[in-house]
Amino acid sequence: MSGQFGLLKTRRFAPFFATQFLGAFNDNLFKNALVVLLTFQAAQWTTLKPELLANLAAGIFILPFFLFSATAGQLADKYDKAMLARLVKVLEMVIMGVAAAGFFLHSLPVLMAALFMLGCHSTLFGPVKYAIIPQHLHEEELVGGNALIEAGTFVAILIGTLAGGLLAGSVEHPAWIAVGGFVVAFAGYLTSRGIPAAPAPAPALKVNLNPLSETWRNIAFARQNRTVFLSILGISWFWLYGALFLAQFPAYAKFVLGGGESSVTLLLAVFTVGIGIGSMLCERMSGKHVEIGLVPFGSIGLTLFGLDLYFASPVGLAGTTPHELLALLSIPAIWRVLFDLMMLGVFGGFFIVPLYALVQLRSSPECRARIIAANNILNALFMVVGALGAAAALGEGLSMPALFGIAALLNAAVAIYIYGLVPEFLLRFVAWLLVKAIYRLRTTGLENIPQEGAAVLVANHVSFADAVIIMGASPRPIRFVMDHRIFKTPLLGFVFRHCGAIPIASAKEDPAMMEAAFAEVARALANGDLVGIFPEGHITRDGEVQPFRPGISRILAANPVSVVPMALSGLWGSFFSRVDGHAMQTPFRRGLFSDIALSVGAAVAPAEATPECLQARVRDLRGNIR
Repeated sequence: MSGQFGLLKTRRFAPFFATQFLGAFNDNLFKNALVVLLTFQAAQWTTLKPELLANLAAGIFILPFFLFSATAGQLADKYDKAMLARLVKVLEMVIMGVAAAGFFLHSLPVLMAALFMLGCHSTLFGPVKYAIIPQHLHEEELVGGNALIEAGTFVAILIGTLAGGLLAGSVEHPAWIAVGGFVVAFAGYLTSRGIPAAPAPAPALKVNLNPLSETWRNIAFARQNRTVFLSILGISWFWLYGALFLAQFPAYAKFVLGGGESSVTLLLAVFTVGIGIGSMLCERMSGKHVEIGLVPFGSIGLTLFGLDLYFASPVGLAGTTPHELLALLSIPAIWRVLFDLMMLGVFGGFFIVPLYALVQLRSSPECRARIIAANNILNALFMVVGALGAAAALGEGLSMPALFGIAALLNAAVAIYIYGLVPEFLLRFVAWLLVKAIYRLRTTGLENIPQEGAAVLVANHVSFADAVIIMGASPRPIRFVMDHRIFKTPLLGFVFRHCGAIPIASAKEDPAMMEAAFAEVARALANGDLVGIFPEGHITRDGEVQPFRPGISRILAANPVSVVPMALSGLWGSFFSRVDGHAMQTPFRRGLFSDIALSVGAAVAPAEATPECLQARVRDLRGNIR
């Protein structure tokens, strides 16, 4: 994990990280301090009930995300994001001045106006926050950078919430809350001055101030890439799911666990630490690349531990007086609850970090901030719908543990739906399990795979697992040309079929299928896709690279694109290196958990990419693997 923490020493990330951390901290410091103040001193400010005030404050804070996210996305695409970050910090200091006036004037409307403006501050900073990351970080740093941002955000929320409650209960005059907020905002402005320039990708953009039409436009930008849009829906679902749990913590601690205020803090802290651990582990588990195979892994954990929280929730602990925290911790059932919350956070980190990185990586730079704005709008919408749904369910008498169980089951249904629409997630999960849980994969030369545009990838064929391993290592989806018989395999057949693999048969076996395969390859390359083939035509029988067949020449004659040679090593003699149901000459010589390697060579121009040349390149790559 040293790689991602190393980003905190760089000027291109550290000032930005500190700025966003202080912003999230200040949002929660002021919001929670105001809620605590109004809860315990409501009679001095208004005749409204405290619980109504708390929900009113939450609604006022989130309203700007619906109204101004579209405008914020346009501004972040039109202007330098570092400059916008500094202006947002200036606005934050002004807002704290308005809040101070509200405290001195003892005016609830002025304080609510300050809270609304603070929501505007967060709305304006949101697109800057996520769109600036891919401008300052390399592709292999995206996962680590997003992990730090997510972990830092949740830690800032935790500390800000605690600090806000303490500040509200300890100061003689509430205006000191605004003074504290101003100090934090000023510190954020100082750190923002160190953010390097992030030039505007669309400086000629004309800003549309109509929030309705621009919101639909931003969502349309997001929908241009199906994977990006479904990733945004996945992110939004996570915020609904997480916010549903977080919102119940106070009541759950009181009415289910029988604890007091300190137990609420404990639940929030455990969940936050879990998010931080999961986020930090993402870089190591993904090998510093955007590994969307972690997303299904995360969703599985979110479902399992959400269900276990339902079963683990104790019955009969709540009494007339709250239990002391140490007394609660002496009960074994509480530790199971805390473990479930911790693991919900960990698997939440596995789920959310790759999705944010994927949206950044695959969004068009010219409209990336507007796509982030669409994400923020949908996040807010999902959270509001989730809050209303939870309130309605609890109002009908559903218990909080049952609410958690139903949410976990819904999470499984949403995951199955999304992975059915975009099987790439499921495929990468299978590949990730294969190369992480079964083998230890070393890769070299992955940078030779073009980040965009069409290319043909050619590799030696040593096992049934070759395509899955290469797909798992590649930063981009690959459409492999595969023997049609593989599609009859129960699991792999389903995965390959739904990931765009192209079935092929020999001219002797099925000439029509062969012609259809070449036509589909031509269409894929014309669309700018990566196409993978195994030119040997079959799995090697002796572990050596066999002669390449002339099909590659026919493909390049119709579509003259560059060819990227690859070499696999270490799978020969393994469980997967079998042909027609018969073991190889050295069956099972290599067991599970052994080292395998993938080496990617420099691209070969189409004019030079003869079968003989490519075979020699692959053989050389394989011979150079150490």
